[in-house]
Amino acid sequence: MAVVTETTKFGKIFWPVLAWIVALTFFFPIFWMVFTSFKTDADSVKPEYLFVFKPTLENYINMTDNYDYWRFALNSLITASFATTFALFVGVPCAYVMAFNPTRRTKDILLWMLSTKMLPAAAVLYPMTFLTKNFLNIFDTHFLIILVLCLINLPIVIWMLFTYFKEIPKEILEAGKMDGANTWGEIKDILLPLAWGGLASTALLCFIFCWNEAYWTVRLTTTDAATLSKLIEGNRAPEGLFFGRLSAVSTAAVGPIVVLGWFCQKQLVQGLTFGAVK
Repeated sequence: MAVVTETTKFGKIFWPVLAWIVALTFFFPIFWMVFTSFKTDADSVKPEYLFVFKPTLENYINMTDNYDYWRFALNSLITASFATTFALFVGVPCAYVMAFNPTRRTKDILLWMLSTKMLPAAAVLYPMTFLTKNFLNIFDTHFLIILVLCLINLPIVIWMLFTYFKEIPKEILEAGKMDGANTWGEIKDILLPLAWGGLASTALLCFIFCWNEAYWTVRLTTTDAATLSKLIEGNRAPEGLFFGRLSAVSTAAVGPIVVLGWFCQKQLVQGLTFGAVK
């Protein structure tokens, strides 16, 4: 009995301490980025100003006045919002068919869609750039970025919605059919209201992925459709990295999505774990 009691006391102390250590480890890079954003470029690389320095808003002022931050932020918002909307517009009917009208190949199709996420992006960069520049003439356009972001996140959207829809009893839809509901009526009036939490979680996660996408948004844009990832990448020169300005731009880029994730963390966790325990 004494051993059990000691083990229980140890667990009550050890696991919370471990959780705090892990949380602080993940939070520290964000803290240091924000901390560095209030240093000048010169101070950010001097060891004597590592912790003690004179704070300045110079980097943020420079970001809005000279870097046209709001234009990049607006491009990020437009592309992430439309890409998420189109992904849901395609993903909902696909997940509906696979969940309630499966065939022998349904699991194979789901695995194939997921396998596309394993394709190295660099392998298709050249053909994508060549086609969009020389044939389709859509390089550096919102349409191209929205299309790319939608396609690369569509497998995750379908998988998440498929998991949610599988939790809904099929008998509910059958009852709707008996009342005269067609396919669109089943989706609009029965399925979506029942799976609203899952739909919101999927949309939120897809939006975060689209907002954070850097590889394609940097390489398929120059000026017109450039997002915040392009602005961050632009703080690089032959002389090196401008750490003060880079930290300020990075803070302004990740700040909105961190705040969004903080307020919607319950929905995010639910979206990632729903259906995990049967």
